[in-house]
Amino acid sequence: MNHPVPKSIREYLDQLRMELRGADPAMVQDALYDAEEHLRAELAEHPGLSEAEMLAKVATSYGAPDEVAEIYRVREGEVELALRPRRALAPARKSLLARFFGVAVDPRAYAALFYMVLSLATGIFYFTWVVTGLGLSAGFAILIIGIPFIVLFFATVRALSFVEGKIVEAMLGVRMPRRPLYVDRELSIWQRIGRMFTDPRSWSTLFYMVLMLPLGIAYFTIVAIGTTLSLGLIAAPFLHLFGVPGGIRLHLESNVLELSPWMSPLVFVAGVLLLFIMLHVVRGIGYLHGQLAKHLLVKLA
Repeated sequence: MNHPVPKSIREYLDQLRMELRGADPAMVQDALYDAEEHLRAELAEHPGLSEAEMLAKVATSYGAPDEVAEIYRVREGEVELALRPRRALAPARKSLLARFFGVAVDPRAYAALFYMVLSLATGIFYFTWVVTGLGLSAGFAILIIGIPFIVLFFATVRALSFVEGKIVEAMLGVRMPRRPLYVDRELSIWQRIGRMFTDPRSWSTLFYMVLMLPLGIAYFTIVAIGTTLSLGLIAAPFLHLFGVPGGIRLHLESNVLELSPWMSPLVFVAGVLLLFIMLHVVRGIGYLHGQLAKHLLVKLA
């Protein structure tokens, strides 16, 4: 598609955004940030040139918007392939048993498991930060420091959102922005502040951080109960074998059900199956949470 030669950095970025329509929003954010950083650095190095002259000069080195967009699309595909070599080289079909027990060698399951444990701490921190920040912002609103405090609070929320995106990408494998949020630098400071408050992603990020507390509690509970129960069932027959008195017991309210020694193999198998089921559940939750984080934290292109 042929576009008119951009005469300003804003036109260049608008054309680049148009060329990247339909691409991953996280990749679009990175591309816009990188392009503006490069173009403004070139403009600073050549103060005697206008933006149009500078863009014409760097067209051969950095590339036109359509060329840059194509480079990012190709690079994104290469990175995706490099990060998931197993999926690319794996056979097209596996048996049901192979897929069920194969979760034991899937790094995504263990990364999601660690994320679910970590989410209790991050959820408490995010919730406390948002509730405290909103409360203080409301309290300071009538004071002269009210507006600066609110702006600072929203800036910290954006920074925490970027950090959370890094954690989600590293542990859950979901593509998140690797550069800060692109902001049009030609806008005045008041226009930037206004956009920050009217940007739906600012409010969806606040919602995500509040939501992380109940999610973190739920995730930690699932991991704690699932791990303890499955490992307990696996270990119970061995404890009985090594002379732990009383056999294998199940405590059901006020009743104690004592299982016979011949049921030890069944208890062991049940524990193993429960452990693998838990890993599948954890991996599924990790995938769903990654999609939730992407939807609430990443600005649409």
